Amino acid sequence: MSLRDALRIPAAEITDEAVYRDRRRLLAAMAAAPALSLAGCAESAPPPPASNVRISPEQARAGFVTDEVKTSYQDVTTYNNFYEFGTGKSDPSRAAKTLQTSPWSVAVGGECEKPGTVSLADLLKGITPTERIYRLRCVEGWSMVIPWLGVPLADVLKRFAPTSKAKFVAFTTLADRKQMPGIAYRSINWPYREGLRIDEAMHPLAFLATGLYGKPLPQQNGAPLRLVVPWKYGFKSIKSIVAIDFVEKRPRTAWNDLQPSEYGFFSNVNPNVDHPRWSQKTERRIAGTGSKLFADRIPTRLFNGYADQVAGLYAGMDLRQWF
Repeated sequence: MSLRDALRIPAAEITDEAVYRDRRRLLAAMAAAPALSLAGCAESAPPPPASNVRISPEQARAGFVTDEVKTSYQDVTTYNNFYEFGTGKSDPSRAAKTLQTSPWSVAVGGECEKPGTVSLADLLKGITPTERIYRLRCVEGWSMVIPWLGVPLADVLKRFAPTSKAKFVAFTTLADRKQMPGIAYRSINWPYREGLRIDEAMHPLAFLATGLYGKPLPQQNGAPLRLVVPWKYGFKSIKSIVAIDFVEKRPRTAWNDLQPSEYGFFSNVNPNVDHPRWSQKTERRIAGTGSKLFADRIPTRLFNGYADQVAGLYAGMDLRQWF
């Protein structure tokens, strides 16, 4: 179905594929118990593949969904970068079963009026989970289309009343050597850290994911709470978050610390700014069809196709300097 045809269909007519049949029940359950234990989640049967989603004009304008074919659940959950569990793409799906995701708490502090350490359930309490189907573009040159479940990041951050000094938001991943065997290797300076400018963090597209494909997040995908920033390269979407801090100065981040000439702080998807070791003009969509992992190369779009929504955040900035 083309985007033009999709826009003619009322928003209420959601696809009736099996993966979405119980969507309302699932979202209600997640709202009531967002810290659902993920024990055995990676072993459960994957949902069947779904066809393109019918979208409303409002959803399309906001960028909350796409009619592009979604990457299969199998590929989304077995082709991962999560170095705390190994550097190979299949390492996390094997090794991350050691990650205990319940109970889980997040420490929120810095330049805000209501700091504190809260359980995941309290962090998300009262915020209705929504579904977002976003493109994910890895800095390595591959991409996916993933149906996430979660809540707008801004809705969570506002609860802690950031002050006027909060110019950035810093995020930290769990770093537990007992649960995360990859931490024994100093590939980066653990714990994994990422950050956004405050206006980026408050943008409607910025998302905290607690699930994907109608299921709680598997450990290898960043359970139980991960950031999703669809207009930036995937490494900005930090996984298994245990701390959020409002800060006045730009926070240090893991990959930027390791190699600032290759991984800028902003890391917006930009086909006109190559990585020093490869072009960013095209990408390989994870296809998962038969024995072929990658589909044919496709052009990469500025801001990963979300320019209409986010370009204003960077007005007047030299995107080559501030990559």
